[in-house]
Amino acid sequence: MIEAGFHAVPPGHVAAIVTHLERRVPPDATSVPFPEGVTLRRVETPDPHWYRDLFARVGGQDWLWSSRLRLPVGELVGILRDPSVEVHAVEVDGRAEGLLELDFRAPATPELAFFGLTPILQGQGIGRALMQAALARAFARPIAALTVHTCTLDSPVALPFYIRAGFVPVRREVEVITDPRLSGVLPEDAAPHHPVLP
Repeated sequence: MIEAGFHAVPPGHVAAIVTHLERRVPPDATSVPFPEGVTLRRVETPDPHWYRDLFARVGGQDWLWSSRLRLPVGELVGILRDPSVEVHAVEVDGRAEGLLELDFRAPATPELAFFGLTPILQGQGIGRALMQAALARAFARPIAALTVHTCTLDSPVALPFYIRAGFVPVRREVEVITDPRLSGVLPEDAAPHHPVLP
């Protein structure tokens, strides 16, 4: 446990406050449809290059999502093709513009591992439809809770969105990672609201 007060972040790193949430109540039967021309498709055997491209477009440029970009390809493929991991793409005209990843490797408390839309789909109510689909898929199984976490490197609308969707904050952590812009994992101009400090 860290003590109260200020703590130095090592050079070349970024720090985030991570909030862990869970939802224990199944969704009601209300259906939130996707707009016309927008579809959700399960990708049974995701190609790692396709996945990394979508992952980066959803969260890399604006929010410093980098965990899946830093993984060795073999390790990433092992996760994506695990039968207990579901990858879904939100598609417009056949192009993936949103990501939903459900991880059932902990069967009683699966995780909403990744959830987001590229900028071209934001602000159209598609996030609500995607969340409804995620909840329906998760609670179709005999689970105790669906878990998710977000952090201060993520979009500021993420935490309020999860709370509105029925998730309850249960714990908080501080995470320190190597700045992915300094290692070339993400472009140096990514997330300019978080300055690079070598």
